[in-house]
Amino acid sequence: MSTRIGVITFPGTLDDVDASRAVRYAGAEPVALWHGDHDLRGVDAVVVPGGFSYGDYLRAGAIASLAPIMREVVEGAAKGLPVLGICNGFQILCEAGLLPGALTRNEKLHFVCRDQKLRVENADTAWTSGFVPGEEILVPVKNAEGRFVAAPDTLKALEAEGRVVFRYVGGNPNGSVADIAGVASESGRVVGLMPHPEHAIDLLTGPSEQGLGLFTSVLGTLAGAPAA
Repeated sequence: MSTRIGVITFPGTLDDVDASRAVRYAGAEPVALWHGDHDLRGVDAVVVPGGFSYGDYLRAGAIASLAPIMREVVEGAAKGLPVLGICNGFQILCEAGLLPGALTRNEKLHFVCRDQKLRVENADTAWTSGFVPGEEILVPVKNAEGRFVAAPDTLKALEAEGRVVFRYVGGNPNGSVADIAGVASESGRVVGLMPHPEHAIDLLTGPSEQGLGLFTSVLGTLAGAPAA
């Protein structure tokens, strides 16, 4: 039986189709999950994709974090369910309390859209186990509220515990503190990042194929995971 990875759609989600395509490219079965549902449909992992959920009203990701499906994601994550948040999905995971810190308006208050190099800082998470520490990948970034910030004590803990997963290389597009592009939960099974790996899985449509590594990594993690 193939691995089943859920991809959530909220009102305003833009990249759910792209995320589902990445899941298929990796060799798993994408499962559509709706924001108003209370059922994860038995999936093995979840992707919270990018977009502008609920129009980014209030704060980016704030309303989506309260959606019924996110209650199930929070409960699943507590039991070890791998969860990946991309861009708006990263914002949602922070708002839901699954990841530390917050994403705020870009430093120069401009929407940024460009190809961006990232350095893999932690290759021991559920979504980066197929990479090598220090490896650089090229993926698109596109956001207006992508500046990662956190309290000094939180930042100190993230660095000390190795929970910074990705850093921007060759220029910080949004002013994120310490060039942080992505972070992980304490367990390493929940990861969020602002750039879009799902847009870098095919040279026909993206700047590289290196983003696919996040999706193949979780398959390897799940294949080696002990029975719950």
